[in-house]
Amino acid sequence: MHFAFIYILHRSVFRLTDFFRHWYMDASRALFHSFLSALEAADSRIAFRVTLRHFFEPLYQDYSVVGRALGLVFRSARTLIGAVWYVVITAVYALIFAAWYAVPAALLFYAIKGL
Repeated sequence: MHFAFIYILHRSVFRLTDFFRHWYMDASRALFHSFLSALEAADSRIAFRVTLRHFFEPLYQDYSVVGRALGLVFRSARTLIGAVWYVVITAVYALIFAAWYAVPAALLFYAIKGL
């Protein structure tokens, strides 16, 4: 009978540590991968890096003064919109990460508070 108690205690500790490893490490890796995928999807639509790379080149290879001025204006607007969109995506995922990390601690807090 003594062996059964030790076995149950050992499995409980193992499952508890396995839960925290899964919750914090594995899920964090999946959330981070999702975050990077969202940034890549936004970059494929917004083309932020490409716009920065060709920032001072004229739009549609129009080397006139008007073409250069319009290219600078359009690329500036596109860069600003892209930067704002990246900040929004990062803020949303930061909130998701914070909520994900806080759930076990909040559940434990409310469980102890309820006793």
